Amino acid sequence: MDPVLLGEILAGTMFLGVIGMLMLGFPVAFTLAGTSIIFAYIGLHFGVFDMSNLRALAGRYTGYMINEVLVAVPLFIFMGVMLERSNIAEQLLSTMGKLFGNMRGGLGISVVLVGALLAASTGVVGATVVTMGLISLPAMMRAGYDPKLACGTICASGTLGQIIPPSTVLIFMGDMIAGMHSQVQMSMGNFAPKTVSVGDLFAGAFIPGLLLVAIYIGYILFKAITDPESCPATPIPEDERKGIWKEIIVALVPPLMLIAAVLGSILGGIATPTEAASVGAVGATLLATLRKRLSLAVLVDVVRRTAVITSMIFIILFGASVFAIVFRQMGGDNLVHEFLAAMPGGAMGAMITVMIIMFVLGFILDTFEIIFIVLPITAPTLLMLGVDPVWLGVMIGVNLQTSFLTPPFGFSLFYLRGVAPNSISTMMIYRGAVPFVLLQLLAIALLFVFPGLVTWLPSVLF
Repeated sequence: MDPVLLGEILAGTMFLGVIGMLMLGFPVAFTLAGTSIIFAYIGLHFGVFDMSNLRALAGRYTGYMINEVLVAVPLFIFMGVMLERSNIAEQLLSTMGKLFGNMRGGLGISVVLVGALLAASTGVVGATVVTMGLISLPAMMRAGYDPKLACGTICASGTLGQIIPPSTVLIFMGDMIAGMHSQVQMSMGNFAPKTVSVGDLFAGAFIPGLLLVAIYIGYILFKAITDPESCPATPIPEDERKGIWKEIIVALVPPLMLIAAVLGSILGGIATPTEAASVGAVGATLLATLRKRLSLAVLVDVVRRTAVITSMIFIILFGASVFAIVFRQMGGDNLVHEFLAAMPGGAMGAMITVMIIMFVLGFILDTFEIIFIVLPITAPTLLMLGVDPVWLGVMIGVNLQTSFLTPPFGFSLFYLRGVAPNSISTMMIYRGAVPFVLLQLLAIALLFVFPGLVTWLPSVLF
């Protein structure tokens, strides 16, 4: 058999083998590395892989550890965990509920806005959904909300951390896409390509994030008009109205100032994401101190959780590096390029195909697993076909957010199921998520038809 064809067959089989092993429940990082090494030896036996290629791993691992952009990841995680421990979500929801309590659907709108604020301050989906589920769901049930609407609102709001900056997913995608874009442009003869940065991706995701918030709120207002009993008003007693504005200022202004300082410095070109992340980490610590939530025990817990989450992400990245080297050296890049280039519709057809593949994989794999496995083997071909790199990154983020929300396998639904009371059935959570999935698909369609929603702000700011 032709060695090139044999290598491509082995590469494709390895990809399917990794997915199969992950579905059986094996640890992701070790599955990626272990399966890849097995196929490397198979490729060595058939003469389509040279084991010396694995010597590049040491350089890659060192590169990840000293990459200035990726240093922002543990800093943003620290910021999010610290804000979570300072009970900012609980105070925000309580205050926003009072602010919008006199209107039908007001509590639901408050949940969406608080979810957006938490997304902009934590960037971690699982933590946001669990936090919102523990705080918001009991409050909405006491207020007489339809359980399905309550569950759908919480799940959708919690997934905003996937797309609203400073999402840790966007940081990794921005760093990866920047390198791929430069390589593709140089391979096409452009030795002075326009650079792509994490800041570009943050700016590109800003308007789509606000668009999703607006669509969610619009749906809740629609339910308030067409089905008032599903989201009743929660007016506050007269005696609690005194001093409400002072409470709102105390609850909202500090976190908003922190978010504005972090995102504003990045989008304004004043600071890099890493520098802004350090400001956010220090600011979150000061905020916890001012609220008298910081102690040595809390600080130790925050640092430990930050280390655990960061280690989990990077060990997956290391395993994915082994996979990428073996897959590419056996001709997997050519296989993917030929497959996507043959799709009807040119670049858009290839883009839709990749989006569908990622959407389906979102049912069984975590976001980081998908971007570390699928992005390196599909993005170069899409970029070579002329897809805008910033638009590509944001579309993948929104697509995976939708996958996280889709029954029956959406991760966001599992997070809420884990903290919801027994009175909330799994089917209620599924049925509540369906309208928001349709809203997500509407948002994706709008971003497909109007790519300027993503590309306009980066072009203006940078």
